[in-house]
Amino acid sequence: MNKTAHFILFGLLALSFDRVAAQDLEPRRWTVFPAGLNVVGAGYARLEGDVSFDPVLQIEDATVSGQVLAVSYVRSFAIGEKIVRLDILVPWANMRWTGLLDGAPATASRVGLSDPNIRLSMILAGDKPDKLATSNTVIGVAVAISVPFGEYLEEKLLNLGQNRFYVRPQVGVLHTRGNWSYELTGSVFLFGDNDDFSGGSKLEQDPLYAVQTHLIYAFDKPGYWAALSAGYGWNGQSTVDGNKVDDSRRLFLSALSVGAPISRRQGIKLVYLRTRTNTSKGSDVDTVSLGWSYRF
Repeated sequence: MNKTAHFILFGLLALSFDRVAAQDLEPRRWTVFPAGLNVVGAGYARLEGDVSFDPVLQIEDATVSGQVLAVSYVRSFAIGEKIVRLDILVPWANMRWTGLLDGAPATASRVGLSDPNIRLSMILAGDKPDKLATSNTVIGVAVAISVPFGEYLEEKLLNLGQNRFYVRPQVGVLHTRGNWSYELTGSVFLFGDNDDFSGGSKLEQDPLYAVQTHLIYAFDKPGYWAALSAGYGWNGQSTVDGNKVDDSRRLFLSALSVGAPISRRQGIKLVYLRTRTNTSKGSDVDTVSLGWSYRF
């Protein structure tokens, strides 16, 4: 594989995968909503970090920074006796990469739409807890789809979109006892092919496996909560035109989230997210985000 293909692969995939995993590290995904509830939201995130490329590329001191704006919509409804939840997230990004390429300063910037995400989940058990019980366990399944509507220019080295679908089946458990909740989710990312990768090459990818857990505390004052989160993703090796690439991922994420109401129907959420790679290629990124939601 030539040097340009290597640059695109490690620039596009290392960063886009970190953003994919970070978007998925969210507590309270299995909280049961009453049927008929709608939630609209908006959020802003600021991120900065370091990027490590393959040494043969002679790319040094690479950094990434950016801002992300997102709008979301959540709708809960009933199918038979089961509660179903639809989540839609549409992000817009302004990203900038800087570094030294063959010893000379280099910069790349991208502004535009990133790939939207759609998630459909169903609560299989625990949606009707015993009001006299001190604890309750919720079990759910979900499938999320990333739609390739994000900005993607084949001739560019870095892009905001991935130019391919991916599907993410999930299974989750939420156990609540008193003010404390413990949430555990297992996922697998199944990737479609990108047939317009690096000048018409074909990009394929092995599944990426992920697990995430959240410890959540609901304060006695209604609407106030805090959560500590951790996640780990591994595998996801890529193939370009039949050639395996040494880019398997081992990604660790951690986060602190706090939420508070600002009115009977509105709330805000503040999140600090830390993303670290356990391989020689990838990105170490810190993100701070603020979100707003309105229920009706």
